[in-house]
Amino acid sequence: MFNDPTSLSAYLASRRSGKPRDMVAPGPDRDQVAAMVEMAARTPDHGKLAPWRFVVIPPDRREAFAAMLEAAYLAERPEAKRLEIEAVRQFALQAPTLITVLSSPRDSHIPLWEQELSAGAAVMNLLHAANAHGFVGGWLTTWAAFSPAVLAGLGGRAGEKIAGFVFVGTPSRALDERPRPPLDLILSDWSG
Repeated sequence: MFNDPTSLSAYLASRRSGKPRDMVAPGPDRDQVAAMVEMAARTPDHGKLAPWRFVVIPPDRREAFAAMLEAAYLAERPEAKRLEIEAVRQFALQAPTLITVLSSPRDSHIPLWEQELSAGAAVMNLLHAANAHGFVGGWLTTWAAFSPAVLAGLGGRAGEKIAGFVFVGTPSRALDERPRPPLDLILSDWSG
């Protein structure tokens, strides 16, 4: 149980994601990443299936990851121009730490949709864990999350999907607040 609900409420009311392109070192070390993943795994999980996996792209493998993304992009879009390819490479190299979260559903009586929602919740917990360790996180997808070649390059198995790429680091500047939807647009009473 959280001992100070006021500080938890304040955190949740002000939580923001960071833009990976604005993240700088330091990022979490290997032990911090492991602790963050343990926190992320404390997510709602009907049936205790753990329908998600985390794949860390270590700093010394980021160039190889960029090359894999570039090859996958060019295979799907052979007419790609130089600026597109540079953007694909930059995606792979931004922020100090990169953790890919895979939705990894299990054969079960638990519906696929519930398992996929659990993977999304694990990503959100990973973002909270990054903040708890003094970092900022950003969850991105882009074309790469939907590319069969990228999934295969990450060791994806049959039935898995990329839930997102979570970039973690230190913000290089203050995080901007973004507009939030008015409550009356997202909250209503059921009238039966």
